[in-house]
Amino acid sequence: MTLSAFLADLRKRDVRMWADGDRLRCKAPAGMLTPELRQALQERKREILELLRSGVALAEQQRAIVPLQPCGAREPVFAVAGHNGDVFCYRALVEHLGDDQPFFGLQPPGLDGQSELLTRVEDLAGYFAGQVRAFRPNGPYVIVGFCAGGGIAFELARQLLQGGAAISFVGLFGSPYPTWYRFLPQLRRRVAQQVERISRHARALVSLSSGERRVYVAEKLRLRKAHRDRVHAAAADPVLVLRAKVERATIAAARSYTPGHFAGRVGLFLPSREWVRFGHAALGWRSVAHRTEEYVGPDGCDGDNMLREYAPRFAELFRCCRDAQDVAPATTCSRFVHG
Repeated sequence: MTLSAFLADLRKRDVRMWADGDRLRCKAPAGMLTPELRQALQERKREILELLRSGVALAEQQRAIVPLQPCGAREPVFAVAGHNGDVFCYRALVEHLGDDQPFFGLQPPGLDGQSELLTRVEDLAGYFAGQVRAFRPNGPYVIVGFCAGGGIAFELARQLLQGGAAISFVGLFGSPYPTWYRFLPQLRRRVAQQVERISRHARALVSLSSGERRVYVAEKLRLRKAHRDRVHAAAADPVLVLRAKVERATIAAARSYTPGHFAGRVGLFLPSREWVRFGHAALGWRSVAHRTEEYVGPDGCDGDNMLREYAPRFAELFRCCRDAQDVAPATTCSRFVHG
């Protein structure tokens, strides 16, 4: 039985537990603590005490650290969210990593509508570093970032390493190098998207009859109106308004960030082969890391769905990176693992 299932069973039996130094204290209805249950509690004592202490530490922290999977004996993962600060983007990945992998999301300030937004990667990384150190001093840690959160994760690892902590590796999921967020690369991307969209519609219209064209155009107009309606609804939702503010702050931070050198290991988790074949901006991380490895997802995967539909495959790739032997040469190397 997994620890989470075991604890759920104890809650049903109204068994309450708390830590008293190195002792595990229990309170239960009369006759509930059978010899078999006492034995099971003794066998799981270390895991339960670790979980209880984590809960106390988290209660004393600001809400930057969000426990997505607090249990497990492996080195904990601290994961920076994507551009809008939603740490639950990792939920499917965590489910497929199993009960033995502790996993904590790092939520940026500003989502509560009260704390001040931070617009520099160095400041965001410093904010997270202080809380990670207080929660678990010295490490070792695994640091992860998704999309625009990749630069923050990279800088967080640098700051923790400079402070003397042990970093097993940094995992960047679909994270472009910061220069990708600057004006000219974004302009080129938007122009390319517009050209591709117009070409796609033109090819579709040429292949249709006049009646089918009217249906096609009407459907596209309907979808465009539905999109505008969603945008207007989001503008009235206070939660989405706060997320939009965090998104703007995160993108601004990524745009102005210039990474320093990281004397450690970086795993680049790329959605598909196209990111390697066309020299995607994510490969720019090679220039600032002592060692990089590429873990490539299957065809059809992209940055939007890699942690959702393809979460089982990226969980497998993450385990491959986590369990890889440390056989790095003195210079940066690349290791391709395809999905």
